Amino acid sequence: MAGWNADTAAGPLGIGTVTLVQGASFCISQPSGDIHPDLPHGVFFQDTRILSNWQLTINGEPIESLIAETKAPYRALFAGRVPRPDGYADSPLLVERLRDLGAGIRESIKIRNFSLKPVQCTVRITVDADFADLFEVKEARVQRHWEQTRNAHDGSLEISAGWQGLRKSIVIDAGDANASIEGLMWEVAVPAKGLWSAQLSVAPTVDGSLTAAPFVRPMQGEASQRDMRHQEWVAKIPVVRIGNRSIERTLRRSYEDLGALRIEDSKHPERVVVAAGAPWFMTLFGRDSLWASEMALPVDPSLALGTLQTLADLQGIKVDPLSEEEPGKILHEVRPGVAGELSLGSKKAYYGSVDATPLFVNVLGAVNRWGFAKETIAALLPHADRALDWIRDYGDKDGDGFVEYKRLNDQGLVNQGWKDSWDGINFANGALAEPPLALCEVQAYVYSAYMSRAWMAYDGGDRALAIELEERAASLKQRFNDQFWLPKKGYYAVALDKDKQPVDACTSNMGQCLWYGIVDEDRVPRVVERLMSAEMFSGWGVRTLASDMGAYNPASYHNGSVWPHDNAVIVAGLIRYGYVSEAQQIATALLEAADHSDGRLPELFCGFDRHEFERPVPYPTACSPQAWAAATPIFLLTSLLRYDVYVPQGGLWLDPVLPESFGNLHIDKAPTGAGPVTIDAGGTSASVRGLPKGMVHRRGHRLWMTELMAQAHLHPENQGKNPWDIAESGG
Repeated sequence: MAGWNADTAAGPLGIGTVTLVQGASFCISQPSGDIHPDLPHGVFFQDTRILSNWQLTINGEPIESLIAETKAPYRALFAGRVPRPDGYADSPLLVERLRDLGAGIRESIKIRNFSLKPVQCTVRITVDADFADLFEVKEARVQRHWEQTRNAHDGSLEISAGWQGLRKSIVIDAGDANASIEGLMWEVAVPAKGLWSAQLSVAPTVDGSLTAAPFVRPMQGEASQRDMRHQEWVAKIPVVRIGNRSIERTLRRSYEDLGALRIEDSKHPERVVVAAGAPWFMTLFGRDSLWASEMALPVDPSLALGTLQTLADLQGIKVDPLSEEEPGKILHEVRPGVAGELSLGSKKAYYGSVDATPLFVNVLGAVNRWGFAKETIAALLPHADRALDWIRDYGDKDGDGFVEYKRLNDQGLVNQGWKDSWDGINFANGALAEPPLALCEVQAYVYSAYMSRAWMAYDGGDRALAIELEERAASLKQRFNDQFWLPKKGYYAVALDKDKQPVDACTSNMGQCLWYGIVDEDRVPRVVERLMSAEMFSGWGVRTLASDMGAYNPASYHNGSVWPHDNAVIVAGLIRYGYVSEAQQIATALLEAADHSDGRLPELFCGFDRHEFERPVPYPTACSPQAWAAATPIFLLTSLLRYDVYVPQGGLWLDPVLPESFGNLHIDKAPTGAGPVTIDAGGTSASVRGLPKGMVHRRGHRLWMTELMAQAHLHPENQGKNPWDIAESGG
């Protein structure tokens, strides 16, 4: 995942970094709570760093960190101690910093004196704000130098800055502190066995005025709006208990992270969408938000619906080479940036993504199965049709039947699939592939989009459209298997290049093709064999690029690393084709990897062999939490449960193949669209209680779209009837 113009790598965040998230704001700090100006730390509001330096010293010394604990996605407690001037280890002065994130931050500082004598302390907070754009910080290339002014008075400090007609400022309020242009200071005597405390807040201003309600201060004993919003999320989602406590912790962490990554469209507050990831991508992305919300359907189907509705509102309507907007195209990302504070529904969007558009249709097909009102789905169908028009008219510019990409301006992303780093697509010898590029997994997404829309057309009575789209899908599948397959190598090319030559690197991309059913059955065994080879499977997951390829680097972003979401899709594809033991092996490895990072899977980790290092090697600037990584454990479990629903057809599928190491599983409040159910599963056994009227528990797998359409062809007289009943009765 990369942003517009984000072709370079970032510097490391630092060991033990603490990240807080609230809406589109986030805070990155050291374990002590300090924000260091020489690291990509800060408090960010609407993609601008409003606080670049926030360092606490007592008697001139920084705090020695003891622990940092995240109490909620937007709240952290830091504990440390004041170093002794005499060099002894144990200090009588302990410091607590409780930080809340809103539009800015609110912080409580407490100094506890555990000695029998009072202690004089000089407490200082050094403050700075560079108002840098998010990507300037991420890429360590801050170039805009704002003309800054500072005003200190009555316990507060205002920092204002201007650049090319733009004005930004923050106000730091510290009560009874002595304020200066450098920061804030208190001269205090902490009583013997006593306590001293102070409260501070940092809030941005917009158009010269303080941001409305940067923090909501509840009455004593009451929860804040943020707490209530979090509590509502927890009350809504399923409750999972599983014998393997490490996996249970990971699932719990996934739920918490998805809850933290939800953002609201201010123009449509009833909609909640999934931001791509913290700290760098707290905004709506096409590909990432669609993928994450589809993976999270068994937790909260409304996330996918809100994401679809918001992306539909922002769907391309014109040709604009600068933003790469085209009619029917789904955006890559929304960015406020330094140009001004813009809402989620603004025009500040970049469309340089080749895969978000077919994924939009696929996710609509999935959402259709989860029981939303017919009129809700019907309102989105014209947007799906416009997306298919984009595939035909703009996605396939040369008319060869494949969707390819080439950026429309020299500032856009060079690569526009999910491996969107500048060097992400290359040949086996390491040479870069030149666009236009037709990626293998994008053809799989398009194939699935045709089949998903075909079934929705058939189910809605439009048999002619259904047949047309099914024929398009069949033609694409044949061309794909003819032109992407490399018979001597035994795997699929990652892409076709500008000369329509196969880009012959061995990558994980072909594993995603399994899930969408575009791979010919007779080639699946060789694909699986290659995916599970020592060159591809690191022991923690399938690498993005095989270790025997020219561009392989285990510490690269896309050329040898392991991405959890990528592996989750591969697991689903393996299950689809009946490769259960291989799917279990990858799923187990990923969940064990999460156990090494407090139950949280990061965006990616390095691709070193498991026998080299006892734990996954972190990638320095990986987002954590990150949306599709947070959704990965959910999707892994869903795949191994072979769990799916199709509310309009009255079916819930549950036919588990859980590894023995998982233990027994119990899920309360599992959503089905028609109402919550209770699930118990272990190994290959399963039971469902509380099924709504009209819903039936079925074993096996939900019929794939290809099977549904085949059933429709066999029995055209049964259009509108339940296809599973037809299949079970023999027609």
